[in-house]
Amino acid sequence: MKIAVVSYSYTDNNDKLAACVAQALSVEHKKITTQKPMTMGKLILDMIFNRIPKVNPAPKALDSYDLVLFFAPVWMGHIASPLRPYLRTIKSSSKAYGFLSISGGADGGNPKLLAELLKRTGAKPSILLDQHIKDFIDQNTDPTRKDTSEHKISEAEASMLSTTAVKEINKLNIHV
Repeated sequence: MKIAVVSYSYTDNNDKLAACVAQALSVEHKKITTQKPMTMGKLILDMIFNRIPKVNPAPKALDSYDLVLFFAPVWMGHIASPLRPYLRTIKSSSKAYGFLSISGGADGGNPKLLAELLKRTGAKPSILLDQHIKDFIDQNTDPTRKDTSEHKISEAEASMLSTTAVKEINKLNIHV
């Protein structure tokens, strides 16, 4: 089975996690970039108005893969907007996919994440792993959105999260 690890990261956390997972699985890692730089203002407008930014590589770059593992943050309860063109491609192709995320979590979990994925792809993901940065911040404090949005995961944290992700991916019983 040909697998691609595809990531978008505003803060580099999801890219770092995706790189660790791609290395552990010995598969290709493709980083998504927006054609115009993403700002906090654009991010908020994308979420409010359901906008879809132009991205590189083109979603067609995933055509030759049997399974695509997406890594991206969840913003305001929604999947990061740069993933939207790729999720649209999944919907039209019925390709197997997974969604893995390391995001803030200061406001709690992302209970509507599965519904968001189903709406955007028309199919349940093969794997869904929603991890939170707040779990890496001093547990004696109540982390704020500012705390979680500014936190950069360390190589050790990325490795630990990667181990968890690879264990879940291996449960799919796929052969790379």
